[in-house]
Amino acid sequence: MKEKLINSISKYIKLSSEEENSIETFWTEKTLEKGDYLLRNGETCRTDNFIVSGALKAFYINPETGKEEILYFAIENWWATDIESFQKQKASIYNIQAIEKTELLQINYHSFQKMLLEIPKLERFFRIILENYLGSLQKRLITNITLDAEQRYFSFIENYPKIADKVPQYLIASYLGITAEFLSRIRKKYKPS
Repeated sequence: MKEKLINSISKYIKLSSEEENSIETFWTEKTLEKGDYLLRNGETCRTDNFIVSGALKAFYINPETGKEEILYFAIENWWATDIESFQKQKASIYNIQAIEKTELLQINYHSFQKMLLEIPKLERFFRIILENYLGSLQKRLITNITLDAEQRYFSFIENYPKIADKVPQYLIASYLGITAEFLSRIRKKYKPS
């Protein structure tokens, strides 16, 4: 499992075999079954999580409607954490739950800090990961402001085909801010005859 993490890191920075071996010592393996929570609202996010296989959803429960509002999905070779909760070691305002059986590599906050001290070049890797995440958040904001529901759906399918194949349609609808019924109508409208 740790090979996938090393491969992911190696796409951005060059690691020596000593550094690879050192990195592996900081991470632990965890398996979540479908429906298991990685994080619940009100808990402190104790780990940063690299997804080896499976899929997770991060969501917030809207206090007015009681409905799940999907913040993001995370699949193989992606990261899932509440960054603010993890970095500040304070309570999270959202949940992270397995959509299917998911295998993770986890690192706790203190081990993460120690790892960065021991292998300073990892700061660059995690900066790149955060920049990519921030870029995707900005893109999502712009998409939500400028595109109608139909355009948002096709943008999602184009940009995240692996997620679209893996995640149930009702969750994609929540992510897009539309009803599952409306998404079904969009899909029917464009379904090849």
